Amino acid sequence: MTIVLDNISQLIVVPPGPLRGAAMRSVSILENAALLLDAGRIAWFGKAGDVPAGPYESIIDAKGGIVVPGLIDCHTHVVFAGARADEFVRRIEGATYLEILEAGGGIRDSMRKLRAASIEELVEQSLPRLNRMIEWGATTVEVKSGYGLSPEHELKMLRAIRGLAGRTAIEIVSTFLGAHTVPPEFEGRPDEFIDAITDEAMFAEIRDGGLAEFADVFCERGAFTVEQSRRYLGRCKHFGMTPKIHSEQITFTGATKMAVEQRAASADHLERVDEETIAALKNSNTIPVVLPGCSFFLNSDVAPARRMIDAGLSLALATDCNPGSCMIESLPLIMSIAATKLRMTPMECLVACTANAAAALQREDRLGAISVGHQADLLVLDLPSLNHWAYQVGVNPVSKVIKAGKVILERD
Repeated sequence: MTIVLDNISQLIVVPPGPLRGAAMRSVSILENAALLLDAGRIAWFGKAGDVPAGPYESIIDAKGGIVVPGLIDCHTHVVFAGARADEFVRRIEGATYLEILEAGGGIRDSMRKLRAASIEELVEQSLPRLNRMIEWGATTVEVKSGYGLSPEHELKMLRAIRGLAGRTAIEIVSTFLGAHTVPPEFEGRPDEFIDAITDEAMFAEIRDGGLAEFADVFCERGAFTVEQSRRYLGRCKHFGMTPKIHSEQITFTGATKMAVEQRAASADHLERVDEETIAALKNSNTIPVVLPGCSFFLNSDVAPARRMIDAGLSLALATDCNPGSCMIESLPLIMSIAATKLRMTPMECLVACTANAAAALQREDRLGAISVGHQADLLVLDLPSLNHWAYQVGVNPVSKVIKAGKVILERD
């Protein structure tokens, strides 16, 4: 099916990622543009007066809006049961994230609620969150397990993630985060828990059911050490899952350099990253993913994103949407926080949520760019310029969301 998307005031021509350093803000803008879509992919783009001759099955009118690639949320925990609003209040009153975690709250609280929920309940609770993400412009989202913390309940969570894929237009990428924290039944025995959560029978179910593409671990005080994280990721790699890591969030552990050695797709958080680690990331294909919404939500230090970009890294941004440390579903809000707190330009924010986020999910050959052959995941924005997106905090300018060439959301 051949479709023309025309009447575009500005086409933000984000090239395929990953884009490093200064390239993140050196993106061309094409005025008075049009796009030709064919079989769900971008077949041509250029000046509106140069559109190849038809016939076309249909025309999508951008109504003078800006067109950008669909946003990619490359780090979320958006599937969970219940809520943790009480912890939000406790932190306002002075409790720290680690204090709550070490007192049995945090991830363990979500674990108890998830274990009590069925697959159907998880799907029904999580589906509205994903649909709201689409409204804010997300066309692809990574979703982690990690609240089951046992083979039985991690598999249940992964099956719920797979069940959601058939209920929403957003593209879902599944990650196995079996090593999120140590559950109560393994208190003081983290190595034994790693043995249990990397059981070959469970891994065979993940592999045979296509339940997870990536594997993640929370390397932090109160969770897992660098050596334990290395062992966990090594076992996951053996069963075909590509490593990711939560690293340098609350304390500096050196986990990011280990992740680089493991050829991880991404290293996420990085609030406590040092210069040596920045250098290691620069000399690797591991994408640094910064999560400023978590710093905002916890009122904690932010990652040195400006320093990382200026050092030539391919930085990505994500929501880290989760019930405890970042109950934010909107990537544009994350872009606004990144602009104000991380000193990232609006164009850098866009690249971090498109081309570089696609690279963090190893989909840069298909997603996150305005490029012939790339999937036609596009947004039409009712804005006078891209700079207004991060500037108008909390205002949603998304008028159309296009996924693989089909309009999945349209606002008058």
